[in-house]
Amino acid sequence: MIAIIDYGAGNIQSVRKAFCHIGCDCFVTRDREQILKAEAAVLPGVGSFGDTVDSLNRFGIKDTAVDFINSGKPFFGICLGLQLLFPESEESPGAKGLGVFDGTITKIPNGEGLKIPHMGWNSLDIKKHGRLFRGIEGNPYVYFVHSFFLNAADKSIVAAQTEYGVTIDAAVEHNNVFATQFHPEKSGDVGLRILKNFAEIAEGR
Repeated sequence: MIAIIDYGAGNIQSVRKAFCHIGCDCFVTRDREQILKAEAAVLPGVGSFGDTVDSLNRFGIKDTAVDFINSGKPFFGICLGLQLLFPESEESPGAKGLGVFDGTITKIPNGEGLKIPHMGWNSLDIKKHGRLFRGIEGNPYVYFVHSFFLNAADKSIVAAQTEYGVTIDAAVEHNNVFATQFHPEKSGDVGLRILKNFAEIAEGR
């Protein structure tokens, strides 16, 4: 059973529906005990870094998420959920993320012909054919909606990158922690395969 962590993010129900579509048992909760008892947890995210950190703190979810990750069970961050795994973001100075990994979250630079936010389909350069991208070949297209991007300090955790005027670390995978800057729940068959891969990881496969 996968716990989808509820702190009021707008994409929670679309994530739940995507997991249900692939036949995965999941539930939406912000209850600490229910989250910690789950086989795996997902932290979706849309909106601003600072507002989300405030919500996580208000509901006591920030410490719960860190404790879940430290338990060694599979954890998946989506979009802002990826950025929250890092210490801070240029978007919201002073707001502290989970600090699981080290790296910078900065605004995508304005370039000629580039619209910010970055919204739409981009191809991935898969760097690590680990568990999250199992069975996915080539340079698949996935759906992005973001204005800020990750530059991970340790490139060994980067599972995929994309280009949008700058090189964006678009997915990370390290031990039990997985995350994507893009939205797998909006990324068609490729996205559903990624979610299925995570569900299989949660089942110990």
